[in-house]
Amino acid sequence: MSDSRGKRTVRRHRVVVFVRDGLLPIEFGIVHRLFGEARSREGEPLYEVLTCTLTPGAVRTDTDVTITVEHGPALLGTADTVVIPASDQDYDPPEDGRLPRHLADALAHIRPGTRVASICTGSFVLAAAGLLENRRATTHWKSADAFRRRYPDVHLDPGVLYTHDGGVLTAAGVASGIDLCLYMIRLDHGASVANEVARGTVVPPHRSGGQAQFITEPVPDADGASTARARARALSHLDQPLSLRELAAWESMSVRTFTRRFRAETGMSPTQWVLEQRIIRARELLENTDLPVDDVAAAAGFGTATSLRQHLSRTVGVSPSAYRATFR
Repeated sequence: MSDSRGKRTVRRHRVVVFVRDGLLPIEFGIVHRLFGEARSREGEPLYEVLTCTLTPGAVRTDTDVTITVEHGPALLGTADTVVIPASDQDYDPPEDGRLPRHLADALAHIRPGTRVASICTGSFVLAAAGLLENRRATTHWKSADAFRRRYPDVHLDPGVLYTHDGGVLTAAGVASGIDLCLYMIRLDHGASVANEVARGTVVPPHRSGGQAQFITEPVPDADGASTARARARALSHLDQPLSLRELAAWESMSVRTFTRRFRAETGMSPTQWVLEQRIIRARELLENTDLPVDDVAAAAGFGTATSLRQHLSRTVGVSPSAYRATFR
């Protein structure tokens, strides 16, 4: 698309945040901040982020702050992506699991094919609306039992950070809302844009949706052994074979002890973590270099283009050449 002067412009993807009384301000802020930071190579904003509520005006938060929202639910009908953060109302949802009429009428504005996401217990709204039926989803681990009782047709996985099933996404809690937003940015515009957003907001650029909701030892004991050195060394040797035995040897641990501590510190197995880092490296090289696919595969540790193609197709859904064509 070009403007009247012939300058190329980027169509902004519209994200509409649907807030309710009892809003958690941090979840509202996450969506605006992260999507609002995404820029094209020319520095143009890639998203337009707007907010709506059931009745325009003051919206109560779960703090001593009230926000003013100008738009009503009709705005949902203009969205490319709808995000529903949590509300303190979600912690005492209706026992019958049905969506209140006023919420049902509001969500009816959403057009078919619109991407819809929830953060934390906002998943209760999606489930009550029937958007999660027979889909994989997550919610905050403290609300998992209540969720299962009300929505047995949803494939709930309370042990992960976020899920993506079809056009519906769910995040487990506040911090995983960051991961989910970065994941959607990465889907839309590639790893480079998402990494730049993460860098600008000083958050980790990528945590897999399959990572555990909470990690046993997020900060290693200063007096105890850690796997941090092995992880750092692995990142600089991704182009080489990395066996579990070799990783453990770098920390002078047995394989069993290393595996247990690695999972406690990262929420993932060493094998899962290394594969994820290889995929991240391959995506970055496909976006930012002109290396042939064979060379990208070798540099990321996949060995062959066939292996890279299989893993990228499984995780991203496209071939290396298609990924490069989309995000270069």
